[in-house]
Amino acid sequence: MSLELNEIFSFIIEMDKLKSVLRKTKPVGLDRYENTAEHSWQVCLLAHLLVGRSAIPVDINRVVEILLVHDIPEIDAGDQILYEGRNADRANKELEAAQRIFGLLPDPQAQWCMGRWQEYEERKTNEAMFAYAIDRLMPLLHNLNNNGQSWRENNVSLDKVLAFNAPIAEACPEVWDYLKVLLAQAPALHLFNDSELLDKN
Repeated sequence: MSLELNEIFSFIIEMDKLKSVLRKTKPVGLDRYENTAEHSWQVCLLAHLLVGRSAIPVDINRVVEILLVHDIPEIDAGDQILYEGRNADRANKELEAAQRIFGLLPDPQAQWCMGRWQEYEERKTNEAMFAYAIDRLMPLLHNLNNNGQSWRENNVSLDKVLAFNAPIAEACPEVWDYLKVLLAQAPALHLFNDSELLDKN
């Protein structure tokens, strides 16, 4: 019993490192980048608030479980902005990180975490698809309320924002339709007024 508790305690202290993994977006009204731990909490709350608008049936408890662990490998792998794309090297790095970090836990907790993380990565279940949509939604809301901060800093075009976030439509079409209205207004709000951001090439 004491060995299992020590492993669980070691793992949960390892989670403190998520607080130092910086993302590309800044919290609204703050001049610092958000960390992954903050993001994980916020997407869990958002999932609960929007589950009634899901176009697919989901078990919200499982969605939250997935969201709680989905970014844990960033402790080793670091954050990567969505718009850079993902290659085999990045995928392998995240898998190795997941194996190391979840391996700190005793079974069955290690298998539980790895299972939820893999479910998110594969996005074959309704819960994983909904979790992914919510994960995509939160940075959009930050940018729409932060004058396009991370889009500007990373030269992300409106076309790319629409393309990379289209999976939201499958899980939450009503939410996506409303987001498209907000994004269409973005040029008027000077979010995409730089010529390089309007470049369609």
